[in-house]
Amino acid sequence: MQRPVTSSPSPSCYSRFWSSATRSKPISPPPDSSVRESLARRLGLFDLILIGVGASIGAGIFVVTGTVARDTGPGVTLSFIIAGASCVLNALCYAELASRLPAVVGGAYMYTYSAFNELTAFLVFTQLMLDYHIGAASIARSLAGYWVSVLELIPFLNDNIPSWVGHGDTFLHVFSINIFAPIILGLLTVVLCQGVGESSILNSIMTVTKVIIVIFVIIVGSFKVDVANWSPFAPNGAKSILTGATVVFFAYVGFDAVANSAEESKRPQRDLPLGIIGSLMICVGLYIAVCLVITGMVPYEHLGEEAPLANAFTSKGLKYVSVLISCGAIAGLTTTLLVGLYVQSRLYLGLGRDGLLPAIFAKVHPVRQTPVHSQVWVGLIASILAGFLNVRVLSHVLSVGSLTGYSVVSACVVTLRWKDNKTSNEDSTKRISNRAEGIFCLVAIACCGCATGILFRFGASFVYLIIASLIALSAGATLYLRQAYTNPPGFSCPGVPILPSISIFVNIFLFAQLHYEAWVRFVVLNIVSLGVYAFYGQFHAKPVSPTLVLLVKFRFVTNDWAFSAIMVSIPL
Repeated sequence: MQRPVTSSPSPSCYSRFWSSATRSKPISPPPDSSVRESLARRLGLFDLILIGVGASIGAGIFVVTGTVARDTGPGVTLSFIIAGASCVLNALCYAELASRLPAVVGGAYMYTYSAFNELTAFLVFTQLMLDYHIGAASIARSLAGYWVSVLELIPFLNDNIPSWVGHGDTFLHVFSINIFAPIILGLLTVVLCQGVGESSILNSIMTVTKVIIVIFVIIVGSFKVDVANWSPFAPNGAKSILTGATVVFFAYVGFDAVANSAEESKRPQRDLPLGIIGSLMICVGLYIAVCLVITGMVPYEHLGEEAPLANAFTSKGLKYVSVLISCGAIAGLTTTLLVGLYVQSRLYLGLGRDGLLPAIFAKVHPVRQTPVHSQVWVGLIASILAGFLNVRVLSHVLSVGSLTGYSVVSACVVTLRWKDNKTSNEDSTKRISNRAEGIFCLVAIACCGCATGILFRFGASFVYLIIASLIALSAGATLYLRQAYTNPPGFSCPGVPILPSISIFVNIFLFAQLHYEAWVRFVVLNIVSLGVYAFYGQFHAKPVSPTLVLLVKFRFVTNDWAFSAIMVSIPL
C-alpha cells in the first residue's frame, strides 16, 4: 500500500518574522555595486565639511545661544562645551563607521543593519525620518517668516502681507496655514533633483556667506565686550549649565549628514572622517565664540527672547550688524533645510534598495544621477506638514530620533569590533554567548543612562545618581575585559569600548530630559513601525541581492589588439 505523501509543515508566522527580523547585511558592499543604479561621486573634502557646517549652523547660532543664556548666564559657554564634547564622541563613532563602510548610503540605518539586524535598522530609520520630516517643516516655516520680515522692510508691503502667507495663520491649535513655506520647499527640491553638483554649489555659497557673517559678528562684538558682564559666571548654579547643555545639544546635530554622503564622495574612506570631525570642530568654535561675545556685550538678564543676538547689537547702536544677522539667519536656515532634504532622500534610497520600502524609492535618474522619486517624496511630505500644520506643537517630539540613532551608532562601533561576531561552537556550550553578553552590557549602559537622566530631572538624591552610574561603569568594564576587539581598516575610533559606552550613556541621559510627548512618540512610532515591518518589510526585504556572475571580454587599442577579461555581476 502506497503511503500518502505529506508536505513539510510551513514555518509559523512568528518563526518567519523572527528569522527576517534578526538577519543582517554583510559589511562589505555587495558585488553588484558597480552596475546598479548609483550616484555620481562629485563631493570633495571641502564640500563635505560645508555640508556638515550647513546642516548644523542655522538660526540656532542667532537665537538659541541667547535664549539659553537667559537661564544659565555666561555659563552658557560651558553648556555648549559640554554638548560639543558629547557630539565629538558621537562624531568619532560616525567617522569610524563612515570609513569602514565608505561606499553605501543610509548612514545610521545601514550601520545598524550591518552590526545588529534588519528590524532594529528599520526602527532606527523611522525614528530618524520623523525627526527629519518635522524638522524640515519647522525650518521651512521659520525661513518663510524671515523672508516675510525682510519683505516688510519695503514701505508699501509693511503690515500688508497676510499672516497666512509667511508667518502662519493658526486655528484649532493644531492647524496653521502657510503658503510661502511649501513654495520654498518646492524650489529647494527642484535644486536637489538637478544633481548633487548643483545643490552642493548652492550649499557652499550659502554656508560660506553665513560663516563669514558669523565671524564678522564675533569680531565686531568682541570690541563691545565688558568683562564685568561675565560675573557671576554661573548665577543659577551648575545644574542650570547641565540643563542648558541638553538644550543646546541639538544645535550641533547635522554632522551625520556627511555620513549620508558616502556614495557621492570622491574619496570616502579618507574624506568622510575628516569631513565629520572637521565640520563639528568648526561649529563648536563658532558657538563658543558667539556665547562669549553675546554674554559679554549685554548682561544675560537683558537678552531678548526671539532675536537676542540682533537685540544685543542694536542696544550698542550697531543696527547695521542686526541687518547682517538677519541675512545670516536666512542663509543658515536655507542651508540647514537644503542639507536636511538631501539626507532624507538618501535614507529613502537605502531603504528602497533593501526592499523595506517600495522599489520606486531606489530609482536613480539616468542623467542627473539623483534619487528623484525619493527627493520629490520628502519635499512633498515636508510641504504638507509646513503648509497645514502647527509645527510648534510637533516640535515637542523632535530629537528623539537623533539621540536614539546616535546611541545605536555608538553601539555599532563596539559590536563590529568584536573578533567573533557570530556564535561559535564554544559559545554554544555556554549559557550565554559572548555576543549576547556584550549586547546585554550595551543595553544595561543605555538603561543606566536613562535612569540617571530621570533621577536628575526629578531632583532625586545624589546617591541614586552615583549608583546608576556605577552600574553603567561596571557594564563598561565588562565590555572591556570580557570581549576581544579588532583594529578596523581606515579611521579608528579611540578608546573602544569605553568611549562609545560613554557616548551611549550621555545620549540616553539627554533623551530623558525631553518632553513627555517625545517619550510617547518614541513608543507609538515603534509600535506603528513594527506593524509596517510585519505586514510589508519582512516579505520584501533583500539584505543580499542574488547576482549572476558573467565573464565578459572587451578589447582596447594599443599598438596591437589585445583582450582582457573582467568579472561583471548582474543583479537578478
